[in-house]
Amino acid sequence: MCGIVGCILKTNKAAPVLLDCVQRLEYRGYDSVGIATCSSSGIRIKKDRGKIDEVSQKLQLDELPGEMGIGHVRWATHGLPTQENAHPHTDCEGKIAVVHNGILENYKELKDRLEREGHHFTSQTDTEVIAHLIEKYHKQGLSLEEAMNQTIDKLHGSYAFAVISSDEPNKIMGVRKESPLILGLGDGEYFLASDAPAILQHTRKIIYLADHETFIMDDEGVTVKDRDGKVVDKKIENIKWTPEMAQKGGYDHFMLKEIHEQPKAVKNTLFEVSEIEKIVSKFPEFKRITFVACGTSYHASMVGKYLFEGLLGLPTDVMLASEFEFAADALDPESLVIFISQSGETADTLKALKIANKKAETLAIVNVLGSTATREADHVIFTRAGPEIGVAATKTYISQLTCIYLLVACMGRKKWLLEQLQNIPDCMEEVLSYEDEIRKMADKYKDSNDFFFIGRGFSYPTAMEGALKLKEITYIHGEGYAAGELKHGPLALIDDEVPVVAVVPPGKSHDRTLSNVEEVNARGARVIALGASDDDVLNFEAHDMIKFPPEISELLSPLIYVVPLQLLSYHISVARGIDPDKPKNLAKCVTVE
Repeated sequence: MCGIVGCILKTNKAAPVLLDCVQRLEYRGYDSVGIATCSSSGIRIKKDRGKIDEVSQKLQLDELPGEMGIGHVRWATHGLPTQENAHPHTDCEGKIAVVHNGILENYKELKDRLEREGHHFTSQTDTEVIAHLIEKYHKQGLSLEEAMNQTIDKLHGSYAFAVISSDEPNKIMGVRKESPLILGLGDGEYFLASDAPAILQHTRKIIYLADHETFIMDDEGVTVKDRDGKVVDKKIENIKWTPEMAQKGGYDHFMLKEIHEQPKAVKNTLFEVSEIEKIVSKFPEFKRITFVACGTSYHASMVGKYLFEGLLGLPTDVMLASEFEFAADALDPESLVIFISQSGETADTLKALKIANKKAETLAIVNVLGSTATREADHVIFTRAGPEIGVAATKTYISQLTCIYLLVACMGRKKWLLEQLQNIPDCMEEVLSYEDEIRKMADKYKDSNDFFFIGRGFSYPTAMEGALKLKEITYIHGEGYAAGELKHGPLALIDDEVPVVAVVPPGKSHDRTLSNVEEVNARGARVIALGASDDDVLNFEAHDMIKFPPEISELLSPLIYVVPLQLLSYHISVARGIDPDKPKNLAKCVTVE
């Protein structure tokens, strides 16, 4: 996956704006970066592998002349992260330039055919075929728009791309299919991007493109057409996020800022209760719930399973989106399938959503207004977390959990649960005040090679999420286990070199989890315990303990107990000299399968 941007301005300053826009999209990829500007004298391109600041300093990306252009930040899928494979890519004569996000499934077939026809390729990417196909049809006498439409008809896969040409130097064209793309309307200036944070500094008036819609942007405005070529009257959304919301705000990293924004994210999401009540009022009587998600959202879904089964008595499954198609035949109209995705653009999740829509009622829990999932699901709940720039999910996870708790409370008419949720932001603020203690703990354990995280019931997903955060941003091997499973194999790996993080809130699973803590203690493990401040026995068993207000029940603990685990991973990452915002091999929005 990658990030693409574009702009048409009133002044000869497109390059600095494009550079600013791709910098705000660096969470979508950081293997390479490139910018192309266009005028009647031709297309000028600067690009190279490496992080944006490094490449910009070396090539002076912001010094390209021109009033319009396109830019790209890459997370490699086809071809190694090299200068040759960096976008933008051009045709044989350098008159057409393309930036692209997505994967073209039939690019090899198209490339082989074009090479037989005499086209010369300079990269190993799938994207380059787009430029050569447009060149081919344009030379046959078609207009650039007609050539682009002919090209689109030949492409299989997911894509959002933007095209410029020196033959029409005042125009940017493009399309979206299963990859995110938005347009921005300024004061006589126009923008495009993969995600809103890229252009919020310049406009908050956004058009969300639907699948198969094309656009033409010039100095007179923006025209959007459907797949049949008919002009579409698109709604203009006013984004409430401010540019500052997508900046670090004085914190060393976006991840730390977003961890500290969680109390506010919960407060904002709690305001969704009236909208959720409206959605629930339209529900039939479901006999089965199925959650579908990936990564962190999968762990939120696991909490959802315990809530739906424990409080509502509804049989509930949790499926990885990438595995959903193998179980979809069991769905029926009396099933509700809940899709959870921060971006609403996760490729595996969208594929599963299309399958589920044919068999059951669907609901999407997402953070991005106008994303594909919001348009394709039967019902939508917004998490209201605001933009999340750090690759490792924090505040979006908490907001997803909050939505799930609200949904269960509304479906089961659990007024007491709604009341208890109101206390969560204040409890979070108290837990965040433990950060200095957690920082010291991180320094103590930063050189460990392995961690185990254990918990039972509602604490099991928290253990899983704690292990995932550790793996994502510290590169330390971590495993999350249901505590009762230790004796079924994992206990063989426990010794005095392995820290065990035990999530042990007060509740019905407390005593049995405490027994598991005693088991690992007997094998010499160093125990980091999370539990109530008045839990003297747990405190005695632990080498280090993070203490929580005793009034936080086991039922609500997933919303609170995960916060110190986020901080622990963050501070270990920093102590190991790793940038937690940009973990290797990962990107924020997974728009490919």
